[in-house]
Amino acid sequence: MMLDAGQTAPDFALPDADGNSVSLSGILDDGPVIVYFYPADFTPGCTKEASAIRDIHDDLLETGLRVLGISAQDGDSHKRFAERYNLPFPLLCDTDKAVTKAYGLNGPLGIGSRRGTFLIHADGTIADAVRADINISKHLKFIERAMAAAS
Repeated sequence: MMLDAGQTAPDFALPDADGNSVSLSGILDDGPVIVYFYPADFTPGCTKEASAIRDIHDDLLETGLRVLGISAQDGDSHKRFAERYNLPFPLLCDTDKAVTKAYGLNGPLGIGSRRGTFLIHADGTIADAVRADINISKHLKFIERAMAAAS
């Protein structure tokens, strides 16, 4: 079951596309963060979602929000994906899907990953969350609401 508002976000440390460890607690030291889980690099829906977040990234930063993307692909895949679509935010490698499972987004029968987005306060509590596997616009509207609330 996916984690929901009011719950504590499980801390994690995952490698980014360059192999650098990124921890949730370390990012939260600078304020709230949007953490979005997506099924796979280069798929049409995930490309649409990442590109839309890229297009509003400067506005996100102005409101004090940062973004982390998480999926099961390795650093090479994330690096190619980020470079091809000019993504300015970290993509983290959850190759064993331990973090995906901790957030309740493991796919049906343990296969694949669900699409979910979380707004996490600086104290580590989940402010809000949304899961919609196919409807990308629900995630983008969620992020826009988070930006409006933060500004």
